[in-house]
Amino acid sequence: MSGNLRIIAGEWRGRKLVAPEGETTRPTADRTRETLFSMLVSRLGSFEDLTVADLFAGSGALGLEALSRGAAHCLFVDQDAAAVRVIRRNIASLDAESRSDVRAGSVLALGPAKRQLDLVMLDPPYESGAGQVAIDKLTRLGWIGETSWVSLETGRSEVVSIKGFEIDATRDIGKARLHLLLRTED
Repeated sequence: MSGNLRIIAGEWRGRKLVAPEGETTRPTADRTRETLFSMLVSRLGSFEDLTVADLFAGSGALGLEALSRGAAHCLFVDQDAAAVRVIRRNIASLDAESRSDVRAGSVLALGPAKRQLDLVMLDPPYESGAGQVAIDKLTRLGWIGETSWVSLETGRSEVVSIKGFEIDATRDIGKARLHLLLRTED
C-alpha cells in the first residue's frame, strides 16, 4: 500500500491513511486536499453536522477529512473492490464506522436520495467525464439540492459545464483542477 496520505486537520489531524495499491486509484494529494478544504472552509465556515459524500472515493481521504473536521456523516462510494476494502480499513482505523456508509458499486447506481447532502465531493478518473454525468444524475435523484456544495476534481485541461450549475471557483494544483459548483436557479 502506498503511504504518506494523512488527515490534514480536525479530530484526526496527522493520522495516516492507506491508499489502494496499483494504478486504478489516484489518491488526491495532500496539497490538493489542503487547497480544496481551504476553499470549502471559506464558503461553508465549518463542517459541523454536515452530511457529505465522497464519490469515486478511492482511499476515502476526502470524506474522512470532512468527518475529522466535524461532519456528521459521510457516504463513500467506489466501484473498485480494492478501494472499498481500503476505505473500510481507513474508517475502522479512525473508529468512524457509526458516521460512515460505504457502498461498493458505481456512483451512477445510487438510487433516489432520502435527503439532500450538504457537500458532494467527486474525484473521478481524469478525462472520463464521469463526474459531470454523476452530478447531473445525482441532482435528478435528489442527492444535490439548492443549497448543496459540489466539488469536482478533474484534469487541468478538462472543461466543466453542467446544466443547472455555476462554477463558484476553480484552482489548479499540479495536474489537477478543483471546481466548486453551486446550483443555479432554473
